[in-house]
Amino acid sequence: MAIELINEAVSAGARQHKACAVLGVSCRTMRRWQATSDDLEDKRGQANHHRPQALTEDETQAILKVCNTPEFASLPPTQIVPQLADKGIYLASESSFYRILKANNQVNHRGKAQPPRVVPKPLALVAYAPNEVWSWDITYLATEIRGQFLRLYLMIDVFTRMIVGWEIHPEELADHASTLMIKTCMKHHIKPDQLVLHSDNGGPMKGATMLSTLQSLGVVPSFSRPSVSDDNPYSESLFKTLKYTPSYPKKPFASIEQARQWVLGFVTWYNNEHCHSGIKFVTPAQRHRGEDKQILLKRHQVYEQAKRDMPKRWNNRSTRNLQPINEVWLNPPKEHINESINLKQAA
Repeated sequence: MAIELINEAVSAGARQHKACAVLGVSCRTMRRWQATSDDLEDKRGQANHHRPQALTEDETQAILKVCNTPEFASLPPTQIVPQLADKGIYLASESSFYRILKANNQVNHRGKAQPPRVVPKPLALVAYAPNEVWSWDITYLATEIRGQFLRLYLMIDVFTRMIVGWEIHPEELADHASTLMIKTCMKHHIKPDQLVLHSDNGGPMKGATMLSTLQSLGVVPSFSRPSVSDDNPYSESLFKTLKYTPSYPKKPFASIEQARQWVLGFVTWYNNEHCHSGIKFVTPAQRHRGEDKQILLKRHQVYEQAKRDMPKRWNNRSTRNLQPINEVWLNPPKEHINESINLKQAA
């Protein structure tokens, strides 16, 4: 009928594609129908085909009835179908069970299991200067007693990568974190509403003592999603640097005093000697003091002079990018990530 109607319209002077559009048929489908005039079957994907193997309404209701019996009410289809087979009963496949349950709004956590929480990504934070965004976490330090660990509390400035505060304790307590926060804020002269402190969801981070201290100091707390280490990358990266540095002891710490002595040396080296790759290979202390711009400018002049002296070595290419990093993101939005990827590809 569709072919006859379209041919009649075309004979009357209509354009074929417009006549096809009226019936919701493409010209390509029309040509295929005309080429196979002996087998006029609508093979379009969206067509309402008769499927003899499809479940009947009675079979669908039987599946729903079985799924809602007390025996199977708390089980998923992957458990129901095999148990029915053990009884010599086959109603449908697991996928058919799921499809029918979904159509009847019964696809959920069957039983006492709680559905997974959808935790929104933490707010994107950006630092333009020191002491605007800090990140902190706790890591374990092994001791000579098997199964016993010391806890290293470590705070880092996201903009400068400088370790701004640290302490070692035998246990994880919000009181220890609170004391460290007060000392660190006093050391760096933090004013109310100046700082955002990011951390994970551990007990010391979200303890009442710590949250009360942050409120009294005027520090805004920020938290990662549960079990998502990428939400706190700067602290995680620092812990890897700490534990994989060549000077890290090969044997566990004999005492808490020994651990404190070694961490003091590491922090001194990291802040004042370590040229950090994330801040154009200046030390965190230099960047924290605002000296990085002058250092990078001097390096740029050295590279430009070398290019003038040996132009063939650069082959019309620009020298290394030594522009200071003016902003540092923590949990950046997707648009910023895509923009950074595009810039790297273009470079």
